[in-house]
Amino acid sequence: MKPKILVVDDEASHRRMLTVVLNAEGYETTEADDGETAVAAVEDRFYDLVLMDIRMAKMGGIEALREIRTLSPGIPVVIMTAYASVNTAVEALKSGAYDYLTKPIDIEELKILVKKALSHTALEKENRHLKERLDDRFDFSNILGRSPAMTSLLESVSMVAPSEATALLTGESGTGKELIANALHQNSPRRDGPFVKINCAALPETLLESELFGHEKGAFTGAVARKQGRFGAAHGGSIFLDEIGEMTPPLQAKLLRVLQEREYEPLGSGKTVKVDVRVIAATNIDLEAAIEEGRFRQDLYYRLNVVTLRMPSLRERRDDIPLLADHFLKIYADKNRRLIKGFSPRALDMMMRYDWPGNVRELENLVERAVILGRGDMITHEELPDVVKGADAAGAVQDGSATTPALPPARSLKEMEKEMILRTLDETGGNRTRAAEILGISRRTLQLKLKEYGVNP
Repeated sequence: MKPKILVVDDEASHRRMLTVVLNAEGYETTEADDGETAVAAVEDRFYDLVLMDIRMAKMGGIEALREIRTLSPGIPVVIMTAYASVNTAVEALKSGAYDYLTKPIDIEELKILVKKALSHTALEKENRHLKERLDDRFDFSNILGRSPAMTSLLESVSMVAPSEATALLTGESGTGKELIANALHQNSPRRDGPFVKINCAALPETLLESELFGHEKGAFTGAVARKQGRFGAAHGGSIFLDEIGEMTPPLQAKLLRVLQEREYEPLGSGKTVKVDVRVIAATNIDLEAAIEEGRFRQDLYYRLNVVTLRMPSLRERRDDIPLLADHFLKIYADKNRRLIKGFSPRALDMMMRYDWPGNVRELENLVERAVILGRGDMITHEELPDVVKGADAAGAVQDGSATTPALPPARSLKEMEKEMILRTLDETGGNRTRAAEILGISRRTLQLKLKEYGVNP
């Protein structure tokens, strides 16, 4: 694609001369005759470079430069001035200009500076994206899970990501919907564009509308300057709308327009802004039930529900608990400068039995807490919160100063064997040789049993 250059000058003949020169060099140009028109042009579409005069009737180049930097900080702006003074150049550079040219323009100098600005911007953009996404494309190694439920989900993500389809992520809170949204973006053709996130439940309606669509100066009390919304910032990339079910009906109608027409109006503006963005939405509520209750628009639901990816709860992927717990343990042990090897078998068994209503987020919080409260080099059941120990504690009765396991009559022999082995191993501090002696089995048999229970041998 040809680089797009916006040429801004209130002198028509000079503007036309620049356009002819730049077109001959293979660039695509758009003309603007004053600063206000230039700012409006940048709001409407993306430019690789702005070439702008400093002295103009309605809005000068310095003021327009500041507005453009607010709207799109990454666009290089080259200022042209007939007043070749150090003060003018310094003011332009301090305001964020890439460089400046003095009039009359030296054509060869213009060509060299334009190429330099475009090359610098392209290299900077490439380096930034390489740094952020190196080895990330179609690599889900940062999404932990080997259970059938997660394997199926990641297969779906790998098929949906390369498309332009709107995606709806459903599932309980704390299941990792934002992580999957990020994977959809990073493995899509839009990976080099921005990935913008917003929690629709975190802001009241008026502020949320401003955050999504932006506003004009004076649109409401406190709007002291024009602001670009998240949709504008996401142009050419993806936007993640978390907790979409909490959006009010008036905002739902405006979002529907974006999905249907690919356009919106900032608050306080009668002007329509075109936008090219992929929408990824997420919710933890039943949107079909919300439709029945009149809280969610059915037409918006169908627009969002092009592809639905359901996040499994942690209790549906219990096989992933040891893997996730170990991952979080490494993070928080390093963060808190603790030397902790792992979890005791009994602690891990309790964690595997717990239902995790807060899902992966709750597990992460538990591990962080256990690392902080841990007294040894292993996380034992003593460091787990009472809610996790509850089921296990209910199966024991106090007998003097000791705790004697109560064996419920409905419990299978295999379950009782597992309980006895894990308790014995926990009481010996993880010493497998000693535990095997107490249990009257060989160390090899103990290793095989632990492997069967999902405990690393």
